[in-house]
Amino acid sequence: MNSAEQLPNGFFVTGTDTGVGKTSLSALLVAALGAFYWKPIQTGSIEGTDRETVRRLAQVPEERLRLEAYIFEPPVSPHLAAREAGVRIRLDALAWPPAESHEAERMWIVEGAGGALVPINESETMIDLMQRIGLPILIAARSKLGTINHTLLTLAALRAAHLEVRGVVFVGDENEENRRAIEHYGETRVLGRIPWSQPLNRATLLDAFARHFDRAALLGAGANRASA
Repeated sequence: MNSAEQLPNGFFVTGTDTGVGKTSLSALLVAALGAFYWKPIQTGSIEGTDRETVRRLAQVPEERLRLEAYIFEPPVSPHLAAREAGVRIRLDALAWPPAESHEAERMWIVEGAGGALVPINESETMIDLMQRIGLPILIAARSKLGTINHTLLTLAALRAAHLEVRGVVFVGDENEENRRAIEHYGETRVLGRIPWSQPLNRATLLDAFARHFDRAALLGAGANRASA
């Protein structure tokens, strides 16, 4: 899989934890940037898929939402879900969903499962998937108490793997002190925030992007590239 040739533009969305708001952020980016969406590994499909949630929130046509490479019903870690299904998740066999020629320049939003160090198989984690995808990383993080430690640990793990971190997006109420701490100690930028105090739909997500996101910093080439 040659990321540089097949995926020239986009972001990989990870989180500081499971249930932190990765899918809401992915839906916002799909709606605001006219992007395609792909979640290569989905667990918990018995409760619905994140692809279905993105379609509902972003209100985009089905062809912008590509099918999962691996999908499992139990809401557990990918390595455990795969083992219970008698399957081994193979990143070396992972292929980009096919795209039409007119889609070549489209932006892609790729969503991970859980946090950065969630196991995929007996030897690889979500970080190995990020390295294979090769896109800049956006970290979805809660804005409330506990986010500083979780976010700084996530940043440290991503940078140790020599991944490019574009920045952090808060999900929740405004917290200026937490934002300042993450930007200072994490040497990164908080690029936006998705408030939880309103129903999430296409209109409110687009409003959050317009009001609470730094579009220029988000799309800026080479921003916050991790050092070796």
